Amino acid sequence: MRTSEKADALLALARLETQLAALRLKVMAAADDVAEESGARDVAAWLAHESRENPTACRAEQHLALALDTRCTRLGTAVAEGAVNLAQAKVIARALGDLPDDLDPELLVRAEEHLVEAASEYRPDQLRVLGRRILDVIAPDVGEAEEAKQLAREEERAWETTSLTLTRRGDGTTRLTGVLPDAAATRLATYLDAFTSPRSRVVEQRAPATAASRPRSRGRDAGAVVETTAMPQHRARGQAFIALLEHLDPAKLPAHGGDATTVMVTINHDSLTKDLATAGLLGTDDKITAAQARRLACTAQILPVVLGGKSEILDLGRTRRLFSRAQHKAMRIRDTRCRGENCTIPATWTEAHHWKPWSKGGKTDLADGVLLCSHHHHRAHDARYSSERMPNGDIRFHRRT
Repeated sequence: MRTSEKADALLALARLETQLAALRLKVMAAADDVAEESGARDVAAWLAHESRENPTACRAEQHLALALDTRCTRLGTAVAEGAVNLAQAKVIARALGDLPDDLDPELLVRAEEHLVEAASEYRPDQLRVLGRRILDVIAPDVGEAEEAKQLAREEERAWETTSLTLTRRGDGTTRLTGVLPDAAATRLATYLDAFTSPRSRVVEQRAPATAASRPRSRGRDAGAVVETTAMPQHRARGQAFIALLEHLDPAKLPAHGGDATTVMVTINHDSLTKDLATAGLLGTDDKITAAQARRLACTAQILPVVLGGKSEILDLGRTRRLFSRAQHKAMRIRDTRCRGENCTIPATWTEAHHWKPWSKGGKTDLADGVLLCSHHHHRAHDARYSSERMPNGDIRFHRRT
């Protein structure tokens, strides 16, 4: 077959498939007697059993068959002619079914005609958008009021179906699965995007230059090869969600257990100064590293509870250990950006870090504060790295050997 013949054949076969499916739906709409004779609940249940097809798919076909045979006869004719495919027909039938019951029959006819005609140009997803606003097209004076009613119904349904599930995976991670109203999801995405800016994070991986690697792009340092990879958005948003939780103000949350909602981290005083040690989250069996506890104490609204040898409380950190808003502003003016060496993340996207950890007597003052982006702040508390403060105030990190 020539290329043009293949193209014609594909379109002709698609049209024939639609017409064959339309015939099946037409028979299905008139097959109540088949279900009655066999004692099946309906023809969809009978067909699913006899043909071993998916019951849900058969039931959807039955609903569409009845709609094309009764309410949407013009649409049924277009499907039978192969002018509208099944995917488009399902969208159009649903859009017409969502129109108010008391709508003027003439408007219903105009809506059906308009959507059937539009099917010659638009995909199912585009028809879905048009179908939701069909009254704005054929009757603008009716459309706005009806859209408001439809949105109210959707919001109520979204609120009733909202859910959030936390499932422990047993490997140190928890799977978060949920369904949110669109408006809430948009707010969450907006907040997370504030933490992920710039949208494409670039990770530099440095390796010694070799003869094989020299032709590739080089980094700033002589003899070093730089490979740049953009962090996937789903991972960036996951890390942003963690940052969002760390920046919540417990004083503005509902009371929990008779007091302000607060997460407390318990850690032994000796462990606090060690690189390889663990801390516990009060009220759970969860463990975090001492490095993570020290990092959280810098900026997150978390109370570090330091225990002595007999588990007596030696120190209960308070939010005054955190830098104030005024201090943040002063540091933003002073530093202008993340002070990690060569980092260009602006100060508005950084976190305040104690250069001398509070666990070692550090003070929450401007001289001891330094702004670091999330990446460099994690690195500052990573036991695998050492750091030094450069004469210009930047922080240089070294991988420990």
